[in-house]
Amino acid sequence: MHDYFDRETEVSLHLFRVFSKAFKSISDHSATCCKNEGFNPTDFAVLEILYNKGAQPIQQIGSKLLLQSGNVTYVIDKLERNGFLRRHPCAKDRRVIYAELTEKGKEAMGRIFPRQALMLNRALSGLSLEEKEMAIELLKKLGMQAEKLGHSPAKKTV
Repeated sequence: MHDYFDRETEVSLHLFRVFSKAFKSISDHSATCCKNEGFNPTDFAVLEILYNKGAQPIQQIGSKLLLQSGNVTYVIDKLERNGFLRRHPCAKDRRVIYAELTEKGKEAMGRIFPRQALMLNRALSGLSLEEKEMAIELLKKLGMQAEKLGHSPAKKTV
């Protein structure tokens, strides 16, 4: 393709493009399901963490979703205002604030989450169970290496 890249770099670029397109297609399925239920994907992601993991420190919710703290506060405020979650201070450290689902939030997620899971299963149906398990391991390996390298620019090798 380009004379100045070696084969491995070309394949890495192609992998990035394919990965990005696949991620967008699958994310679009998820977003459609969320929107059909009246939530944006970020709102739903916060509710999903609380539904599956129970009460969580607000700061940890943001880091799990890779959100800036201001964005987390905005989403939490909106979900609390609409009655889906509540905040409460940690009994051991009052600087830590937890978010947890209300009964309304639990009921909504009990209805929505199974549909979301089926939608994602359908969106990922292009792979067999074994291929999905292999993809999980490969993507974890890829992510851990990228994280280990940090965000410093690559050294020029050409």
